Amino acid sequence: MRAAAIVPAFQVAPVIADVVRGLVRVWPDRSAIFVIDDGSTDGTAAVAEGAGATVLRHDANRGKGAALRTGLQATLERDFDVAITVDGDGQHPPDEAWRMHRRCDDADALVLGLRDLAAAGAPRPNQLSNRFSNLVLSALTNLGLHDTQCGLRRYPIAATLALDAREDGYGFEAEVLLRAAAEGMRIVELPIRVLYPPEDRRITHFHSVRDPARIVARVLRTVLAIRSKGSR
Repeated sequence: MRAAAIVPAFQVAPVIADVVRGLVRVWPDRSAIFVIDDGSTDGTAAVAEGAGATVLRHDANRGKGAALRTGLQATLERDFDVAITVDGDGQHPPDEAWRMHRRCDDADALVLGLRDLAAAGAPRPNQLSNRFSNLVLSALTNLGLHDTQCGLRRYPIAATLALDAREDGYGFEAEVLLRAAAEGMRIVELPIRVLYPPEDRRITHFHSVRDPARIVARVLRTVLAIRSKGSR
């Protein structure tokens, strides 16, 4: 299967070069590395391009979900089969992304990275948020899911776009998961290693109140849409 790497990126100029160079080192095809610059104003696009990525730009910040959709559409048009998504903040080691991809030979499966957040030193609020998300999404999908918030994933490109997930923000990943489960897509969880830098060096644009509320709202809308479709 042809595998692309998609890196959604917003205001990560200090770290994006290391992410891209790491992907260039491990990926067999350099042209398969895409950075989606989601309206950055700090030079993220230029740094990523200089490091070796194909850069696609949003003129304004539209959200992680919108960036992932742009990347998925671009890789579909270039005849890739699957896309591995890697966060632009350096949390996901590039060699770990490639290793995760190589461990599942089912090109039709949605592959989720499974982190050990405690061992990785993730902040306590992150751990609690992930546990809550796991409980809710496991109940809604009737699956025993162990890490529903990890951004390191492998998407079957055409099948994922066919799900028609509409969320522009962080809720995109939860929406895709719900819609994939409803369609009977195989979902695989594989253990991965992640890096959490010290708090003073960590780059995050996740708002601890606003974004969880938006994710919950998207989850509820998606569940209602799925149930409405099933009742027709």
